[in-house]
Amino acid sequence: MGEDRYHEICRAHRWQVPDPFNIADVCCRRWAADGRRTALIAVSDGGTVSRYGYADVQQSVERMAAGLSARGVRRGDRVAVVLPQRFETVVSLLALLQIGAVAMPLSILFGPDALAYRLQDSDAVGAICDPRALSSLLAVRGQCPALKSLWTVDCDGEGEDWRALLAEDREPVSGCSTSPRDPAVLIYTSGTTGPPKGALVPHQAMIGNLPGFVASQNDFPQPGDVFWSPADWAWTGGLWDALMPTLYFGMPIVGYDGRFSPETAFGLMEAHGVTNTFLFPTALKAMMKTFPRPRERFDLRLRAIMSAGEALGDAVFEWCREALGVTVNEMFGQTEINYIIGNSHRHWPARPGSMGRGYPGHRVAVIDEHGEPVAPGQEGEIAVHRCDVHGNPDPVFFLGYWKNDAATERKYSGDWCRTGDLAVADEDDYLWYRGRADDVFKAAGYRIGPSEVENCLVKHPAVANAAVVPKPDPARGALVKAYVVLAAGFAPSESLIGEIQQHVRGLLAPYEYPKEIEFLDALPMTTTGKVQRRVLRLQEEERARAEGRI
Repeated sequence: MGEDRYHEICRAHRWQVPDPFNIADVCCRRWAADGRRTALIAVSDGGTVSRYGYADVQQSVERMAAGLSARGVRRGDRVAVVLPQRFETVVSLLALLQIGAVAMPLSILFGPDALAYRLQDSDAVGAICDPRALSSLLAVRGQCPALKSLWTVDCDGEGEDWRALLAEDREPVSGCSTSPRDPAVLIYTSGTTGPPKGALVPHQAMIGNLPGFVASQNDFPQPGDVFWSPADWAWTGGLWDALMPTLYFGMPIVGYDGRFSPETAFGLMEAHGVTNTFLFPTALKAMMKTFPRPRERFDLRLRAIMSAGEALGDAVFEWCREALGVTVNEMFGQTEINYIIGNSHRHWPARPGSMGRGYPGHRVAVIDEHGEPVAPGQEGEIAVHRCDVHGNPDPVFFLGYWKNDAATERKYSGDWCRTGDLAVADEDDYLWYRGRADDVFKAAGYRIGPSEVENCLVKHPAVANAAVVPKPDPARGALVKAYVVLAAGFAPSESLIGEIQQHVRGLLAPYEYPKEIEFLDALPMTTTGKVQRRVLRLQEEERARAEGRI
């Protein structure tokens, strides 16, 4: 661990945003001349491995771009890409960006209602899918009048075969000369706190992501680096924190088209020499519980782990450092303003439990309800200024919510973009997460931040995962309630509840321990791996109304 170079690095940072600028050019075209450079190591659920060079990807991108243009897809049109981690996903995203269309990645886990909402709201003119999303898309196609085209991969005649877009002998279309602020991607928020909103992200946000990516991945790229993350490429975490920045630097990324499991994760990292990864806290918790000493079984080359989505907690932090030999760099970002806060173990000390500091180029503060920065030690809402510390525009910002100017306006207080997340900053500019503004609650007059209690619960050997919410109570306003998923080998019992409660009482304040514990097989999660506390909170409110407690 070197010296703390944080302030030196921030002072030296200057944004350089070329104009014109197109993500497809910098993430593929410029690397295509190097025939030896690997772009994608595609691994199927059955274990089949296919390797694609940047030259292979670019050839397919150009053919697909020509095919899409011939079928009437124009600059600014939204096209849904409903595909998992596979070659066709990379090609489809880059081809759309190359012609100036707006790529709209959607999860293959979405059912008909979720797809219909996004396709209707975005007025998408086309969709690209494989068999996993086909039936849902066919079911809602009639409800989406703008949706004129459906291109399919491995779907045996349904829609137009994706390969037909590439097979035609057409002149390549010239790369679209896009402005840095032209829209590139429309990503819908995960719906943690309400209905999903479409965040329109410009090409220059690619540049805005890079300082944080490089820092959190311990100076990526280094010779021999290989990236992998289970994060779905349909979401900000997979697209901007894994796929696109890896391609931007011309390095190989592993794409796994299958379900996550701790054994699969370690097996992939061993088989393909993965050096850098992004793993959600939920994934790391599962890996920790399943393989307490993974290096006794797997030969790993890991040199950097970034984690985001939820607070990691010191139990998992210490396990990564001791069991994997890697100090995790936690990161915080949002669909609207991604990769804005975090750690960089090689350049400034990681403090267990801290979110880290604002990454170079991003002016971050904790603000009050009036939009004014608060003093160190005071709780407030995390916000990012439109300009960096030198007064230059920060390129990381989204353009606005799709067809929702009112929501875009509410996102800002003057030049500060609000995140909706609460934190405290210390004297050294480290931020300490307190929870979503609407997740923090009062019990018997005390403010409860659920993440602190959840972190303590996971330290108990019986607890694989936990979510803490308020249970309405007429006398105290609310009680602290924990929903707990048990680790393998443990069964629910009253004695175990008492043991877990005593565990928390011994480590936290008396008012923080869960007065009630309910066991679940799985917590409600968004498809991005975040716990949906809102679902559990609403469930508790419904129960309280039915029982006459509120």
